[in-house]
Amino acid sequence: MHTGTRTVLLVNPNTNRGTTSMMVELARGELAPAGLVVEGITVEHGPSMIVDPITLDESAQHVVDAVRRRLAAPMAAVIVGAIGDPARDQLAAELDVPVVGIGQASILAAASEGRRFAMATSTPLLADSLTKLVEQHDRSEGFTGVRLTASDPVVLAASAEQQYLELAAAVRACVEEDGAEAVIIAGGPLSETARRLAALDLVEIIEPVPCAGRLVADLVGGPGPMSPIRSGLGPGTVGVPVPRL
Repeated sequence: MHTGTRTVLLVNPNTNRGTTSMMVELARGELAPAGLVVEGITVEHGPSMIVDPITLDESAQHVVDAVRRRLAAPMAAVIVGAIGDPARDQLAAELDVPVVGIGQASILAAASEGRRFAMATSTPLLADSLTKLVEQHDRSEGFTGVRLTASDPVVLAASAEQQYLELAAAVRACVEEDGAEAVIIAGGPLSETARRLAALDLVEIIEPVPCAGRLVADLVGGPGPMSPIRSGLGPGTVGVPVPRL
């Protein structure tokens, strides 16, 4: 088998290369034991942080462009590294490898076994988009909603400690006021803070990037391809043959 076919492409839909490196390391922890190599790619255009529906929608084309530039070499799967999963559906329909979004993977993990779950995030303008993503994956029944930090996401991006404290407060509200049994820390750039929050043992913290890594490892490293119906992943998770980008 060509070694390239064991490569998982992780695409960061924002232009922050530091975020790409952070997500690659987190994904590698889940994929390396399955013999899969993670290759990170940062989109060439767009914002350094996706904070609203407009930049989320615009990033979809940048994600497609990034994958298109990489199509000449074989790959085993693609991970879309933004919580809103820009371009995931399009890529899943056009590639013959699994395409997993970190939003998709975290929602499926959080909602497993019928649990009540919530999201905590620093991007208030994306709350509606995140709620729609939960609806898209038919997990609305147990979803308690999105809790937000008090400060602007750009401010929190510049202060890891403030980000941690405000997200911790949002997580506590998810648990104490909403009854959530699992909380997704909704944002690729929030990955390091999500790991810190998990250590508090307030509730099960769902870390989107590791969730995506585990889902890809299941899809690629298992005995055979999982059908969307059997895996519960919904239509479009495993695409059809022949890239048409």
